[in-house]
Amino acid sequence: MLKAVIEREKEESRSIDLFEAIQDLKKELNAVILAHYYQEPDIQDIADYLGDSLGLSQQAAKTKADVIVFAGVHFMAETAKILNPDKLVLLPDLKAGCSLAEGCPAEEFAKFKATYPDHLVISYINCTAEIKAMSDIICTSSNAVKIVQQIPPDQPIIFAPDRNLGRYVSKMTQRELRLWDGSCIVHETFSQRRLIELKITYPQAEIIAHPECEEALLTHADYIGSTTALLKYSQQSASKTFIVATEPGIIHQMQKASPHKQFIPTPSTNNCACNECPYMRLNTLEKVYLAMKNRQPEIKLAEDVRQLAFKPIQRMLEMS
Repeated sequence: MLKAVIEREKEESRSIDLFEAIQDLKKELNAVILAHYYQEPDIQDIADYLGDSLGLSQQAAKTKADVIVFAGVHFMAETAKILNPDKLVLLPDLKAGCSLAEGCPAEEFAKFKATYPDHLVISYINCTAEIKAMSDIICTSSNAVKIVQQIPPDQPIIFAPDRNLGRYVSKMTQRELRLWDGSCIVHETFSQRRLIELKITYPQAEIIAHPECEEALLTHADYIGSTTALLKYSQQSASKTFIVATEPGIIHQMQKASPHKQFIPTPSTNNCACNECPYMRLNTLEKVYLAMKNRQPEIKLAEDVRQLAFKPIQRMLEMS
């Protein structure tokens, strides 16, 4: 019965103007749509705010909307709920997870943390609410270096869950960090060999990369930065061609901001579309519409976990 209802709703959604219907529902619900740069172009174009994890967290913290529609992945919507316990937070597809979050189970991380009781825990925002609740400070790729630089030099640090971002932060701050062994399935698939081949084909191109990439690939980058930083750099640089080593969803905004420039996505190690985040791409314009229409799927959190997770996020926002 439920399956039949869902199929009927999907059929109805195909016969309407989704852009117009979503705008109507935004007014009806007093809703705001927050979307990550890695979403499909249609979702990026209907978002009220488009950004990376830091920007989205900041927007979620200050929104006056009654309903937050989070077009991103689960940990992002959880962060919005942590910051807005009294608001309805919707995620178009609950299966939109994250390999970093899934690769850092709460029970295993608790054991890891207990091994280093004198360490401060800084966790990348790409983690579950339970991991956030065990952390002292949350960071994003935009502010990780800045946050670590504010920690006293004699204070040992655990950095989780992304080892690649951790290595990059360690290098930039000259700090030894105790790293959880996690990684992003998208940023690990980029092929160094094929990147070099692209550079040979486009010798005038600049390589711009996200710090979640493998260290070997980052050695070829002309510029390393968060998603927002890469976007800004592509606008400000005099270069006309860029090889982009991050999820290619950002290229939609790069092309809109600089239509006269060329943006080439870095290929993965094989011929699949592995450089696209399979979790981010679960969200569709149709699912955004259905989530708003049905007021679900809703993000819910245990209040004790939410309160514990709120503190390190608040510290991040203050330190940023």
